[in-house]
Amino acid sequence: MEKTLEYHPPKSRNAGIFRWFKTPRGRRTITGYLFIGPFILGVMFWVLYPAIMAAWLTFQKWNLITPATFIGIENFSNMLTDKLFWQSLKVTSIYTFFSVPLGLVISFLLALLINTKIRGIAFFRTIYYLPSIVPAVANAVLWAWIFNTDFGLLNSILSYFGIAKIAWLQETEWALPALILMSLWGAGSAMIIFLAGLQGIDDIYYEAAKIDGAGRWAQLIHVTIPMMSSVIFFNLVLGVINSFQVFTAGYLITDGGPQNATLFYVLYLYRNGFEYLKMGYAAALSWVLFFIILIFTLIIFRTVGRRVYYQ
Repeated sequence: MEKTLEYHPPKSRNAGIFRWFKTPRGRRTITGYLFIGPFILGVMFWVLYPAIMAAWLTFQKWNLITPATFIGIENFSNMLTDKLFWQSLKVTSIYTFFSVPLGLVISFLLALLINTKIRGIAFFRTIYYLPSIVPAVANAVLWAWIFNTDFGLLNSILSYFGIAKIAWLQETEWALPALILMSLWGAGSAMIIFLAGLQGIDDIYYEAAKIDGAGRWAQLIHVTIPMMSSVIFFNLVLGVINSFQVFTAGYLITDGGPQNATLFYVLYLYRNGFEYLKMGYAAALSWVLFFIILIFTLIIFRTVGRRVYYQ
């Protein structure tokens, strides 16, 4: 018998894709992309696109009104002779050098304090954490009153000890220390992270230390701190990154004064961009800040990161 040739149309590639979508794995994949889709779009439109535009503006001169003109590396060369640029970098560096270690110590001590099992401890944990979630503008208004020379709370307390009034926000030698003191108000956010780390330490380490005759201080030095080194490292990196981006306190309380004593880097960047309309120079400042933070972070990883103990 003669064999009849049957025509088989080529299988469509799209048909295979549609069949894959109907499989459990395909449905899970689609569901996953639907959930992460808003985040990906947010990163693209609110992070990548502004970063690319800022990189382009670093080589431009643009005042938001007239078209941008290409000026090469002039924005970067101007920084070398810009006294306010170096002043803002100096102020921010001093702020970081003092506020970050003090914040780490205080938040760690608070975490140790509330890491107890006593009645009502949840209330104290809430009280210590609340200041860190107060809106930045409300914090600025509150601390402007606390630092007020004539009727501020801080000078009122000092007067009971016979100390003369201090012009906290009007004198160059006191303005920056006042804002450093204010930064400790938000220690609750790092405190919560420290508390989570403390509660993750197994009791067997402390029991072994007690058997060896270790007291509370020895347990803190040889057990708690080594086991918490990864959490300390994490808060240190976050603290450095956030301190270099401080803006609200200098903008709302002192406006960079007196005599540029609190002219933070981001405040100077903001002024160039939205007050002086030097968007190209402001974009160059933003990228310099990015590399400064990157360098400091790499230094911390190379120095402190090698001494971190991961359980």
